[in-house]
Amino acid sequence: MATNTASAFTADIESYIADKTLPLARRQLVVYQFGDPLTLPEGRGTSYTATRYNRVPLPFAPLSEGVPPTGQTMTIQQVTATAQQWGDKITITDVAEITIKHPLFKKAIELLGLQVAETLERNTFVNLMGGAQVNFVNSRGARASLVSGDVMNVTELNRIYAILHTLGAPRYMGDEQTDTRLEADAGGARASQNPRTMPHYTAVIHPLVAADLRQNSTIQTAWSYSDINRLYNFELGEWNGIRFCFSNLVPTFTGVAAVQGTAGSAGSLGTATFTIQLTASDTQNQYESRIHQLSNNISVTGPNGSISVVIPSTPSGFTWSVYIGQGASANPVNLGLCAAGPTVGPMAGQATQLASGQTVVITGIGVPQIPPAAPTVAAGTVFPSFIFGRGAYGQVMLRNVQFSYLKDADKSDPLNQLRIVGWKAMYGTLLENQQFFARIESTSAFSTSFG
Repeated sequence: MATNTASAFTADIESYIADKTLPLARRQLVVYQFGDPLTLPEGRGTSYTATRYNRVPLPFAPLSEGVPPTGQTMTIQQVTATAQQWGDKITITDVAEITIKHPLFKKAIELLGLQVAETLERNTFVNLMGGAQVNFVNSRGARASLVSGDVMNVTELNRIYAILHTLGAPRYMGDEQTDTRLEADAGGARASQNPRTMPHYTAVIHPLVAADLRQNSTIQTAWSYSDINRLYNFELGEWNGIRFCFSNLVPTFTGVAAVQGTAGSAGSLGTATFTIQLTASDTQNQYESRIHQLSNNISVTGPNGSISVVIPSTPSGFTWSVYIGQGASANPVNLGLCAAGPTVGPMAGQATQLASGQTVVITGIGVPQIPPAAPTVAAGTVFPSFIFGRGAYGQVMLRNVQFSYLKDADKSDPLNQLRIVGWKAMYGTLLENQQFFARIESTSAFSTSFG
C-alpha cells in the first residue's frame, strides 16, 4: 500500500517565524549614575581640570602677646580628566531591510541604545579600576596572593567603612557641610529612621560577591530578625552604613596558566632576554578578564629577533593580547608589535584583538600598556567591589550622546542602498578624590558558571 509521509512534502512546508523577538539577557547599570555630572564647555579643548583648596594646618601653639603669627601658605590640588570620543554604527542594506521579517532599522536603533548605556557603564568601571585605594580580603598583599576562600566578609566591610569615615569621605543623604557638627542625641533621634534615608556610603558589587555576603552568618542573623523578605528576594540592602547595588557588568579577573613563546628571527628585537604575558578579552564587554601567568624567560638573538606565540584556541568568545617585557622575569609594560593585530585605528600594528587558535609573531616592542595583575590559577576568579562616598568621581561631558539616522541617498550612496544608524559621545570620567572611594578584591565561594 502506498503511504504518503510528511518527509516527502518538506518542500511545501511554510516556515514559521514568531513576530515577537526573544528577550536579551539583563544588565544592571548602576555605577555611571553615581558620578557627579560635570560639563566641559565647547571650544575649551578636551581636558577638564578641577581644583581643590587644601585645609591650612591648625596652629601649633597659642599666640605670644603682641607677636603676629607667621601665617600659613595656601595650597591646591588639581585632578584632570580627558574627554574622548566614543561611538559605533550599524549598516544595513536596502535588500536586507525589505526581505527580512523583523524591522532591521528599528532593531538597530534599539540595540545601539543599549550599547550606549553599557559603554558608559563599562568605561566607568575601567576608570574606577585606576583608584589608588586597593584592599584585598584577609589582608592579602596583592591580587596574586588571594587564595580560594578569600571571600567578602563583615570584617572587610567594617574596615572600609572605618577607613572612608576616617578620611572624611562625604556620605550620601548627609554630610552636606564640610565640617559636620553632630548633635549629642542625634543617634537616638535617627535610630527610628528608615536606614535607606540615613547617611551612607554606596557599594557596587558583583552578584556572586553578594551571594558570599548572603551566606555570612552575621548578616544572615541580622537580616532574619529585621526583614525576612530579604532572604527570599536575594536583596542585600544596607549593612553597617553601606548601601549595596548589584551589577553584572563588574569586571572580573581569572588566572590562567602561562603561554610560552619561542625565539625566532623575523622581527627587530635585539639580543636580550624577554618575557611575554597573554590576556583574553571577552568580545562582548571587552574586559581583559582572563589573565595568563608570566612566561618563562625567552632568549632572543638580534638584531632581527622575534617571538612566536601560539594563541589558545579555547575558550570561544575571546580575543587575545600579547604583552612583552624586557629582562629576566620582567613584568611587561608594553604591548608587542604584531602584523596579525588591527590594521587601522589607534591600536594598528599592536598585538591585540588577536583571533584564537593562530600562531602570531611578536616582532618588536609596542606602545606602553600594563596588563591587569594575574590571580593565581588556584584562586579562580577575583571580583573587585567598589565602595565610595559622594564626590568620589564625576562624568565630564563635552558633547552628549548624539544619534545619526541615515536613510536617504547622497553622493556616496546615489542609489540609496545603505541605511546607517550610529551614535557618538565626547566625555570622560574624572576621579575627583582618591580618598573618597576604595576597592576590595576577593574570590567567591560560587562559580561564575552553572555547575
